[in-house]
Amino acid sequence: MCGHCRACLRGQPQYCFATHNAAQRMTLADGTPLSPALGIGAFVEKTLVHAGQCTKVSDLAAPAVAGLLGCGVMAGLGAAINTGAVSRGSSVAVIGCGGVGAAAIAGSKLAGATTIVAVDVDPRKLATAQEFGATHTVNARDVDVVEAIREHTNGFGADVVIDAVGTPQTWTQAFYARDLAGTVVLVGVPTPEMRIDLPLLDVFGRGGSLKSSWYGDCLPSRDFPMLIDLYLQGRLPLDRFVSEEIGLGDVEAAFTKMHEGDVLRSVVVF
Repeated sequence: MCGHCRACLRGQPQYCFATHNAAQRMTLADGTPLSPALGIGAFVEKTLVHAGQCTKVSDLAAPAVAGLLGCGVMAGLGAAINTGAVSRGSSVAVIGCGGVGAAAIAGSKLAGATTIVAVDVDPRKLATAQEFGATHTVNARDVDVVEAIREHTNGFGADVVIDAVGTPQTWTQAFYARDLAGTVVLVGVPTPEMRIDLPLLDVFGRGGSLKSSWYGDCLPSRDFPMLIDLYLQGRLPLDRFVSEEIGLGDVEAAFTKMHEGDVLRSVVVF
């Protein structure tokens, strides 16, 4: 956070609008400039970052575990805890139980949710969701998702529904599967051509909040050390997200495993 932009000045440093990219460009050995993803790069042995992008955490946590906080795990955890404001006694439904969805389930459990409904089309992911704290599972291939979520929440719908897929179909399911005045959190990333068509009266009549979660609305300097501490205390199973540790040459195969649902997260270790 910069402390000076309009987001920081209104007390929302997690939305800091000041870009903290490194001032010096990274280059290849021959001087060819590189354009790092999101300004920080990935799949490289070394990267040049602004000091504001660095967060210190306990070195008692294995690097493979701590490294996962940056993006996938934080996006899901934050969608539940920060964006969705899940609290003790809440009912939550998570649509899409890959790495981000599983993290949202873990975050909901950590926050004290008593009903956590996991929705997916892959029985393996639903089984994993239970390991992270889901109390009920719904296979979207077999039943009507909205009706199933209502069935598991006393007919009302969930207090918070988290869409970890990011398609018009799943978002619409989330919209109608929440309780009156409930919250929808979109953390799955849509593609540019996707559109939503809803009766405006339904938007008005159901009330509540429709939110997008940017990186779990996280403040790394606050959230990363806290989550590592919770992991070290045995209260947050971050190590379960590490399906395998691989070398840089195994990245393509790891993407295939991810698309086929064989892993939650493959961690590149140099």
